[in-house]
Amino acid sequence: MRNKTSLERLAEVEDVILRLENIKKSFDGVTVLNGIDLDVKRGEFITLLGSSGCGKTTTLRIIGGLETADEGRVILEGVDVTNEEPNKRNVNTVFQNYALFPHMNVEQNVGYSLKIRRRSKEDIKKAVSDALQMVQLEGYEKRMPNELSGGQRQRIAIARAIVNEPKVLLLDEPLGALDLKLRRQMQIELKRLQKRLGITFIYITHDQEEALNMSDRIAVMRNGVFEQLGTASDVYDRPRTSYVAEFVGSANIIRGTAQGSDENTVRFVNSCGTGEVSRNGAAIKDGEDVVTAVRSEHIDLCSPESGAKGLRGTVKEKSFSGGMLRIEVGLEDGTSVVSSRHGINADWVPGDAVIASWDPEKAVLVDLEG
Repeated sequence: MRNKTSLERLAEVEDVILRLENIKKSFDGVTVLNGIDLDVKRGEFITLLGSSGCGKTTTLRIIGGLETADEGRVILEGVDVTNEEPNKRNVNTVFQNYALFPHMNVEQNVGYSLKIRRRSKEDIKKAVSDALQMVQLEGYEKRMPNELSGGQRQRIAIARAIVNEPKVLLLDEPLGALDLKLRRQMQIELKRLQKRLGITFIYITHDQEEALNMSDRIAVMRNGVFEQLGTASDVYDRPRTSYVAEFVGSANIIRGTAQGSDENTVRFVNSCGTGEVSRNGAAIKDGEDVVTAVRSEHIDLCSPESGAKGLRGTVKEKSFSGGMLRIEVGLEDGTSVVSSRHGINADWVPGDAVIASWDPEKAVLVDLEG
């Protein structure tokens, strides 16, 4: 029996199934990935979230062996697979377009890779049956791809991937082609399936709601690096940068100068008034610039006559969005903040003078530069 390497032993102790070390990649002199480091735990659902061109698909392709990194290592279960061919990595990919063979029925599509590996007909039949049962499509063996709905084709693509019993399943925006209602339904089904199978999922999307709903952890990508890596709660409630705050949930970014702060709260002023944010250990002194992120659902509006402290502005627009009332307030310095909460005072109309304020515990200090 082969002795385990130090990398394999470390992977077992840390329960890390996949490790990316300093992954760099350029195309035609343009840097796409600039030193990516990532540890993925066994059985984890981790999402790479970012806009087009941020490097998430390239990261996925390097993990799967479809691209080769210029620098760095890909380590799977403690084994360096950086230079291994895709078929020698225990990793499978589900693509956005599903890539089903149109001339093969469901059974043939799902069992194709097992046939290539020369598995017996009995083994293939049982493995296909088990895979279809997992995605709840038993009885569809003889259907052709054009006889399936979008959601069914997506599940067949997953069945074809899991029939090989991969250690890691890579999902490249697999729900992108579905309509909104079906996409939300499939988010729930995918998460349930992942928990039932116990397979590590690495999922990429540009849809913030999708990432927040499904993931154990989210890696927000920007310009080939991870802007922030953490749980959905970390990324949404405690964004580290203004980019993350605005990209995930569209937070209000408010700037000012620290003045009159204490050990628990940073107080700041700007030309529109005053604001407060919990310090949370930040070493900010009076006179320093402050950048604060406040989610729209935490912005309160009241009349200037109330005497409340906050930022002075005027209601610009009022609309309903997703069952919530959204009010945009133009501040005196020309910037805007948005307040959107259930049960917010619906009597405000464009032109009304208001004070925008928030609970310091609901605001966070962020890095403007990222």
